[in-house]
Amino acid sequence: MKFVSFEYQGQDGFGVLSDEIVFDLTGRLAPQVTTLKHALASGLLGQAHDRLGQAPQLPLHDLKLLPVIPDPDKIICVGLNYDDHRKETKRPDSEYPTIFTRFADSQVGHDQPMLKPSFSERFDYEAELAIIIGRHGRNISEGIAMDYVAGYACYNDGSVRDWQRHTSQFTPGKNFPATGGFGPALVTPDEVGDYRLLPIQLRLNGTVMQDSHLANLIFPIEKLIAYCSTFTPLSPGDVIVTGTPGGVGDRREPPIYMREGDLVEVEIGTVGTLRNRVTNA
Repeated sequence: MKFVSFEYQGQDGFGVLSDEIVFDLTGRLAPQVTTLKHALASGLLGQAHDRLGQAPQLPLHDLKLLPVIPDPDKIICVGLNYDDHRKETKRPDSEYPTIFTRFADSQVGHDQPMLKPSFSERFDYEAELAIIIGRHGRNISEGIAMDYVAGYACYNDGSVRDWQRHTSQFTPGKNFPATGGFGPALVTPDEVGDYRLLPIQLRLNGTVMQDSHLANLIFPIEKLIAYCSTFTPLSPGDVIVTGTPGGVGDRREPPIYMREGDLVEVEIGTVGTLRNRVTNA
């Protein structure tokens, strides 16, 4: 199934996406379950299919799609997780994943504008697969890590490169408001199958800039969940963004950065296609 978070007539909600219709499940799994994160935390998301017959149907074109999880407790991002990207950045091999964080207000949903900060002309794209955690867990072993995945979504980890490099810490360049695209939907693992078979591609104004497969991850999802759950508890609705392949604009000759009016698309196999237009902040 495909779950979306949305705004409709001034109210936030969540539901199931089917073609161009969203079945509104806000408050229908239980009265207190009004967000997708609530549904995950309550363990009620599995009941969604049985409630579709009672759910109002909303035309997709009437909705503003929000980030898949608008209110995550944690957004854990992984850097340098494809070998071609590691090489283009001239970084050495590492025994452990490179970890940084994003804040919730740095994200935007599908078809919503990504904001190029006025402070920089070096606004770069990064196609990534996001995983959404569905259960509480700590010290999770790799062998059972996939049991904690509620679903997958596309992510564009928009990066303000000069601010990213003010020091060795990435955080400032990754957290300008509305710089990270996240969507369009949480796609459940049964629809995706083996994530390692997924292609991942980014197009800038129709031109392919990044093109790889999830099998090329240096640290696979199982290892990322095990590693992250060791230093912090994972909770329903937490997001782990798994890294980007080679081909980022900052490492091209000459560099290519996102500008106002650009259309950026991240396509990841059965997970779908995330589309955002770039607008000046």
